[in-house]
Amino acid sequence: MQDEKAACGIMHIMEIAEQRYRFLFRTVYSHRITLDLNTVNKRLLLSEGNTLITETYPELQSYPDHPDRFDECHQVLCRESVSDRRCYWEIEWSGSVFISVSYKSISRKGRGDECWFGSNDQSWSLNCSPDRYSFRHNKIQTDLPVKPIITRTVNEEKRYKLGVNVNHYRTGVNVNHYTVGVYVDHSAGTLSFYSVSGDTMILIHTVQTTFTQPLYSGITVWSTGSSVKLF
Repeated sequence: MQDEKAACGIMHIMEIAEQRYRFLFRTVYSHRITLDLNTVNKRLLLSEGNTLITETYPELQSYPDHPDRFDECHQVLCRESVSDRRCYWEIEWSGSVFISVSYKSISRKGRGDECWFGSNDQSWSLNCSPDRYSFRHNKIQTDLPVKPIITRTVNEEKRYKLGVNVNHYRTGVNVNHYTVGVYVDHSAGTLSFYSVSGDTMILIHTVQTTFTQPLYSGITVWSTGSSVKLF
């Protein structure tokens, strides 16, 4: 009985520590990210004040040509560097997406490894799908044991692809959304990803390295109908 009470006491302490941990991240280290509209790929639809990104391929958006734009990869970079201090931000996602940090020098033209987040030495990527997380850097992919936790389920219109050139919509589809927190301490060479639900933060993966250039948040929205919401 005493062992059970002790175990419950430890769990309660851990819950309080988690709540304080997230409070610290969201207040002291909180960093607001905004999209660099000159980088967004034409397969990505922006809405809700450029905070919601949805993959719409084969439908293309009428963004003007720009040398910074990803012309083939379904990606976008954010405007603000996350290198001047310890930074933390959260992203809600559904479907299949990559949540990344990247040097601004990453290539933008074509579909080669030099352009995709996580497929080169310029970027680090958490690959997210409803059944698993994996981490990718410089073409090396590592499957991770932490499973995605559903943050909320929304009944919404869902786009899906029928054939090569035709999109259809279904209504009344329950779509699961998940939340990932990203923490960067550039000077210490630390990059961490967290699964976030309520006051709970579960570490997904941490990288310890040496960053040689300023870092920027990057997002890949991989499959039709997948989405990312910035907070």
